[in-house]
Amino acid sequence: MPLTYSSYLQLDALLQCQKPLSEGPEHDELLFIVIHQSYELWFKQMLHELDYLVRLFNAGERNRALHTLKRVDAIYRTLIQQVDILETLTPLEFLSFRDRLSSASGFQSFQFRELEFLYGAKDPKKLDNYTPGCEHYRRLHQRLASPTLWDAFLRFLVHEGHQVPKSVLERDVSQVAEPSPAVQNILIDIYRNDPLVSEICEALVDIDISLQQWRYRHVKMVERTIGSKSGTGGSSGVGYLQSTLHKTVFPDLWAIRSEF
Repeated sequence: MPLTYSSYLQLDALLQCQKPLSEGPEHDELLFIVIHQSYELWFKQMLHELDYLVRLFNAGERNRALHTLKRVDAIYRTLIQQVDILETLTPLEFLSFRDRLSSASGFQSFQFRELEFLYGAKDPKKLDNYTPGCEHYRRLHQRLASPTLWDAFLRFLVHEGHQVPKSVLERDVSQVAEPSPAVQNILIDIYRNDPLVSEICEALVDIDISLQQWRYRHVKMVERTIGSKSGTGGSSGVGYLQSTLHKTVFPDLWAIRSEF
């Protein structure tokens, strides 16, 4: 049988993955499922791109790394735009099927937790939402024990001839990295003397900003839909989401802004 558009994309299987649980089912539950499934597909692609970026940094591939960073930022802009669609869901429309979500919650998105760990927001307590030994737990445990994107970037700087302190390079990667004045001095020198690597730095800042923008839009969407009520699955809802705002991914790149 020749390859077709449908068979290549496995559309028959893909289009069977949307299974509303409400009776009827409620008209708006399909939108809720499609949006969140598309988020997970984009999370998969971002993990794919960021793991590739780590390999590019390790190989000293400056131009390709910059290109990949720009692609990741473009994906984030798409995620932000998708909130516009989800915001068409009114509180009453969401309430019509919300009870069917039961204990399910976006807090259980293992791919989003993988992204957090890859960016450096290491927190072993987040593994508590997953059954030890399951595939999701295994993947998160591996991310917890692996170097972050920032660690890869610092090794890239060494490849570029910069004297990154040994204590920074050999830190415990399972912990959150502390800002480093020595690294900040290197970054200041890069901004002044290396246009291409400074552009890579700015592309990292772009991703940081886009992630914060997506978090903000997500918070306001949840607040608009359920107010101050608890989130699905018993989560704290808006309160927790608000606590994640303004947490930068690359603090050293922000710390140098006042030094120019």
